[in-house]
Amino acid sequence: MPEPLGVVRDGDVVRITMRRPERRNALSEDHLRELLDALRATAGTDAAGVVIGGEGPVFSAGHDFADVAARDLDGVRDLLRLCTDVMQQVQAMPQVVIARVHALATAAGCQLVASCDLAVAGESAGFALPGGKGGWFCHTPAVPVARAIGRKRLMEMALTGDVVDAATALEWGLVNRVVPDADLDAAVDALMMRATRGARASKAHGKQVLYAQLDRPEEEAYAVALAAMADASQTPSAREGMAAFLEKRPAVWPD
Repeated sequence: MPEPLGVVRDGDVVRITMRRPERRNALSEDHLRELLDALRATAGTDAAGVVIGGEGPVFSAGHDFADVAARDLDGVRDLLRLCTDVMQQVQAMPQVVIARVHALATAAGCQLVASCDLAVAGESAGFALPGGKGGWFCHTPAVPVARAIGRKRLMEMALTGDVVDAATALEWGLVNRVVPDADLDAAVDALMMRATRGARASKAHGKQVLYAQLDRPEEEAYAVALAAMADASQTPSAREGMAAFLEKRPAVWPD
């Protein structure tokens, strides 16, 4: 039996793969801890990017109801905090994180896709916040989804619980690319190559500042971005990038 979470270093990219197809890659406490540990361990390496994917008929069905139903209120709060830690770690780590979505992503599985920096979906993929047509509303999954697709589209997903197909997810901004299923890996690799080129330290800092200024009022966002960009101008990466441009030569990145 393969490990329930595959973690493989492939050149500059770490591929993290959920391997619980019999449980539809549901995010039980054990599986969330494995994901969090893998993400934290990867964050401390010199890897440039991370791909999060799944095996089996579903990308991830979200929270494992068998796990949730066995908990009292404090236990469910602990589980949701752990899930939030996973989502926030994706955005806090310096690497570019791409969701590779080959199939249905629902509830916290959809939350994971929305939390990644970038997402590529196969044509067979679908996305849903199904709590709206059930008994446990998708409150926490709606947080990053709202920030990706906007208020009215979130309301449609959250209130109806219906599956949004890959083409609609692309139109709404939940994913960056939709490709034929057979081309999914190639499309993920191509986007990763483009997203990780350049100075790594500059990109890692840039990712953190982007998340820091998103959803702030414009004046506050400018204050955050201005300070960060001014500070970054003095780094070795910025100095080399400007020198290479002025001298009309390829850059030699120090990191």
